[in-house]
Amino acid sequence: MNTAERLAGVKVMVIDDSLTIRKSAEMFLAQAGCEVLLADDGFDALVKIADHGPQVIFCDILMPRLDGYQTCTLIKKNPRFSATPVIMLSSRDGLFDRARGAMAGSDQYLTKPFTREALVDAVSRHMGVDT
Repeated sequence: MNTAERLAGVKVMVIDDSLTIRKSAEMFLAQAGCEVLLADDGFDALVKIADHGPQVIFCDILMPRLDGYQTCTLIKKNPRFSATPVIMLSSRDGLFDRARGAMAGSDQYLTKPFTREALVDAVSRHMGVDT
């Protein structure tokens, strides 16, 4: 079974204020068989998460209005989504940034620019699927 078959129908959300990042992630994840939901900021994401219940969430850290740390904290505080894996995306790779992400409840931290493999591996890992 190839990766697209193993990840077929897995609902993944990508939250990022950059259209380029959202579209790249969408293309990579859709090629892997995922159903991809997009949000351009934390407020937009929270509504879509409640409506669609994604199984894995990728969340940018630096966003206007509601940053990634705040968004992750709100997702994790909601009992309905507290077990949903949240993977932080950032161009910053410092120890402080990683620690702050962990404190907000994130399950993983990926740095930008990310590869197709990094995104697909993260989804596979959190869905318990071998790649």
